[in-house]
Amino acid sequence: MKLLLAFVFCTQINYITSITRIPLKKFKSIRYQLRQKDELEEFWLHHKPHVFAQKYTECFPSTLSLVSGLTSEYLFDYMNAQYYGEISVGTPPQNFTVIFDTGSSNFWIPSSYCASEACEVHKKFKSYKSTSYVHGGKSFSIHYGTGQLVGITGKDTLRISNMTIVAQDFGQSVVEPGQTFVHGQFDGVLGLAYPALAVANATPVFDQIVKENLVSQEIFSFHLVKDADSHYGGELIFGGVDNSLFKGPLHWVPVTEKRYWQIRIKNIKVQGKVQFCHNGCEAIVDSGTSLITGPSLQIQQLQNLMGASPALYGEYILDCAQISRLPSITFTIGNRDYTLTPDQYIIQERTSISSLCLTGFQPMDISTSHGPLWILGDIFMSKFYCVFDRKHDRIGFGKSVRRD
Repeated sequence: MKLLLAFVFCTQINYITSITRIPLKKFKSIRYQLRQKDELEEFWLHHKPHVFAQKYTECFPSTLSLVSGLTSEYLFDYMNAQYYGEISVGTPPQNFTVIFDTGSSNFWIPSSYCASEACEVHKKFKSYKSTSYVHGGKSFSIHYGTGQLVGITGKDTLRISNMTIVAQDFGQSVVEPGQTFVHGQFDGVLGLAYPALAVANATPVFDQIVKENLVSQEIFSFHLVKDADSHYGGELIFGGVDNSLFKGPLHWVPVTEKRYWQIRIKNIKVQGKVQFCHNGCEAIVDSGTSLITGPSLQIQQLQNLMGASPALYGEYILDCAQISRLPSITFTIGNRDYTLTPDQYIIQERTSISSLCLTGFQPMDISTSHGPLWILGDIFMSKFYCVFDRKHDRIGFGKSVRRD
C-alpha cells in the first residue's frame, strides 16, 4: 500500500513556514519476522558474529577504540529497525521504501545490476530508464556487521513527498551482504547525519535540500508512534515542526560531535536513583535502530536491576506479568529528565500460543574521546518528539502526543 504524502503549512514559533511531511509506516522488525517463522536461530548460525557496532567503525577517528561486547552480535545492521517511508528517484519516478536514518549519511538503493539475493526481493533502480540520471563514475562501500555493501555512485532527481531535489548524490548497491537485507521490508537507506560520515564524498540529502533552498528552516523532526496494533508509524517533517505533536516547549541540547547527532547525557537513573553515567556520557540519537544500547557492563547491571534473564543472541527476557512492577529509566539530558516507563521500553512479541517480553536495552561497547557511547534508538524517540537543527547544531526534545 502506497503512503499518502502531502504538502502543508504549519505555524512554527511566531511565523509561518512551509514544511514537508513524510508519513512513516511501521513494519514488524526483521528479528520479529524471523522468530515468527522459527528461523531466527538458523539465521544466527549462518552468520559470523560481527557486531552492530561495525556500523559505526569508519565513522570515528582511527585513534578511538571500538570493541564489541560478548552479546552485542545480536544487534547489527537494521535487525530491529521498524520505521520506513517512501521516496522516488529518476525521471519518470521509480518508487522505493527507505529507512530515514539519523545514524548514517549516505543515501543508497539497489541497482538493477545487483546480483545479491536481497536485491532479487526488492525494487531495483533502472538508471537506463531515467532521463535525468548522471553516472557518478565512483565506487562506494559501506561496512555493516555482515560485510560490505558495495555499489556505484550517481546523481538523479529525488522526490520526497512534494519536494523535488535535483542532482542528488546516491549510491546504487551491486552487492548487499548477508541475509539481513533479504528479510528487510525496506529497499534502501536515506542517511540524515552530518556530511563527515558520508562515503564517496557524497552530499547528504538534507544538505542538498538546504543547498537548493527547499526549506526555510534548516531543521527536520521525527514523530514516531509506537503502537503494536497499527502500521502507522508517525511522520518525518522537513523544514519545521508541528506543535500539535508535542507538549510544552522544546528543550534544546547542543551536538557535541558533528558526525552523528551526538549529545551529552548528564546521568541515567533507575527508579529515580542515579545508577549510570555518574560523570556524564555521550549518546547518539539514532532513528536507524529501535533499541537503546550502552556499555556491556552497565547494560548487564541494568538488566540485573530489572530482573531480566539472558537468552540467546544477546536478548534479555522477562516474565510479561511483571512489567507493571519494573522500574522507570530516566536519561538526564541538559538538566531535563526524560523518563521511559516499563511499557515503553519493553518489547512484547505475541505468538499464537504465548507472549515473549524482551527488554529494549542491548550491550554495545563504543569508546570515544568523550567516554563510552550510548545509542538512543526508536524506543526513546517514540516517547519524545525529536527536532534536528543543522543551523544551530542542536537537538530539541518535547514530550510526544498522539494525533487524533
